[in-house]
Amino acid sequence: MPDGTDNEQPLEVVLIGSLSDVAAQQWDACAGAANPTLSHGFLKLLEDSGAATRDSGWMARHLAIRSPLDASRLLACAPLYVKSHSYGEYVFDWGWADAYERAGGRYYPKLQSAVPFTPVPGARLLVRPDLSPGEPTGDQLRQALLSAMVRLTGEHGLSSLHLTFCTAEEWQLGGELGLLKRRGMQYHWENRGYRCFDDFLAKLTSRKRKNLRKEREAVARSGVTLRHLVGGEIKARHWRDFYGFYLATVDKKWAHAYLTQEFFEGLSSALGDRVLLVLAEKDGEPVAGAFNLIGKKRLYGRNWGCLEEFRFLHFEACYYQAIDFAIEQGLEVVEAGAQGEHKIQRGYLPVDTYSLHWIADPALAQPVSRFLTQERASLDQDRQYLLEHSPYRSGD
Repeated sequence: MPDGTDNEQPLEVVLIGSLSDVAAQQWDACAGAANPTLSHGFLKLLEDSGAATRDSGWMARHLAIRSPLDASRLLACAPLYVKSHSYGEYVFDWGWADAYERAGGRYYPKLQSAVPFTPVPGARLLVRPDLSPGEPTGDQLRQALLSAMVRLTGEHGLSSLHLTFCTAEEWQLGGELGLLKRRGMQYHWENRGYRCFDDFLAKLTSRKRKNLRKEREAVARSGVTLRHLVGGEIKARHWRDFYGFYLATVDKKWAHAYLTQEFFEGLSSALGDRVLLVLAEKDGEPVAGAFNLIGKKRLYGRNWGCLEEFRFLHFEACYYQAIDFAIEQGLEVVEAGAQGEHKIQRGYLPVDTYSLHWIADPALAQPVSRFLTQERASLDQDRQYLLEHSPYRSGD
């Protein structure tokens, strides 16, 4: 793989062992303001709260490229971790790991460019948009970051490199540079200029429209009320309540609680008005909640939790309240997280997601490549079937 630059001197890519070692302003100049999950504040909070650390299997090895004209100026960076497992990724490679280790290989540790515990699509090769004459181009910087990731994988004897939930443009670039390309699927809601929730309902078929209304009415009849808290409106007591909801729901699913109470309690100060908490109350007492992040054009649904079971409350708190908020704020898209075909009947349609993979051992890389070809064909069929069962009226 080339070094990613036509300059006489290859670009110097340095390792960063913690987000504390890079200025927030410089990182965010590369990450941009559109997607809060890529921000210095969010990623650093994951580290500082103990959620994403070496002890939890996420050892930070972020990458950075500084300007040859001004060493204090960060031109590009990438979130990067050495992983000792595949938890908290949402692009599943457990089968690859199992097959390789049964054949005598060692799959872990591996290298992962991702936002921990966050299946939100976005750039992984972060390049500042205001590059100056005399500085490398954006394409050179992205290629240099990718090349450095592959080089690190080989130099440290890691089995593989994975960039998960990357952009379509990064996916194409990685494919051109020899990485394996994988696609996945999520369900997103698109704001088509709606003025209110009823405008959205009017675009659905009669049967689906009635079903959604019945679900919302059932929640209202249960006596549960919902309210939106943003940024500073979310107090420590609200996060303590939400953490209890989160743990209760994780226990019900026999899952692992990746995130800590310190993470949730730090969100308001780390991200300010980019945080939305949908709080459900019964008789004045909190019973459930849905945590979201507010981007420049998108709302990102993240975690949900509840103490009591109320019929359709999950759909109301996570999907319908998100739509209400997006319409009110003029946001273009609601991303409702990973998986869940049930989201289609509630107006969330399938969209492609992308990941890149580089596997050091050809004995594993070749069968994985064949698997990805078959998987793409199956995914295309599934996507077409799901779109044919869209809840929207024909022509809409």
